[in-house]
Amino acid sequence: MNLILLGPPGAGKGTQAKRIEESRGLVQLSTGDMLRAAVAAGTEIGKRAKEVMERGELVSDDIVIGIISERIDQPDCARGFILDGFPRTLAQAAALDDLLAAKGRTLDVVIEMKVDDEALIERITGRFTCAECGEGYHDTFKRPQVEGKCDKCGSTEFSRRADDNAETVRARLMAYYRETAPLIGYYFCKGTLRSIDGMADIDDVTRQIEEVLTDIARAA
Repeated sequence: MNLILLGPPGAGKGTQAKRIEESRGLVQLSTGDMLRAAVAAGTEIGKRAKEVMERGELVSDDIVIGIISERIDQPDCARGFILDGFPRTLAQAAALDDLLAAKGRTLDVVIEMKVDDEALIERITGRFTCAECGEGYHDTFKRPQVEGKCDKCGSTEFSRRADDNAETVRARLMAYYRETAPLIGYYFCKGTLRSIDGMADIDDVTRQIEEVLTDIARAA
């Protein structure tokens, strides 16, 4: 089964992708991770990507598609993959369609994680992590059991991402709605879009996704 998780920054796509990976035996594909792996491996497409990145430029769509093409040909992707963070634009979506068609593969489902923007901003701006072990916390939803002390490792040092502030989050949301949100209509028209409540608690979001995947598997 091949699927895309679609939703704005902070919707929880990465968390859910990891859970699907564990429960379904699929491979989570992150464009950033794939780029770094291709560069490290010194593949032909990796060399092209390295040259672009060393110039401080953005990697072009054709390079990203080339890296995805190499990655999904690897044996561990035989059962299927999860794309998180790609495609981001209609042009990328069309290129992905062409790539999969050329390989005789299909995109089974696109799961849209619907969110409330203001609640999402609160969710993101309240995040902080343990500086020692990386355990995640939130000002409102998940404070340490002992104030100022990490539940997992006992560290008293915490950190926040510099870009987890309301102004930056609103700018990231604007970019999402301008560039990526049109994919919702694109995949709806192709008949592959399924929407879930991305503002539910993590376990409930997982349950909703599992229901969608089970329905898709039964219909296959």
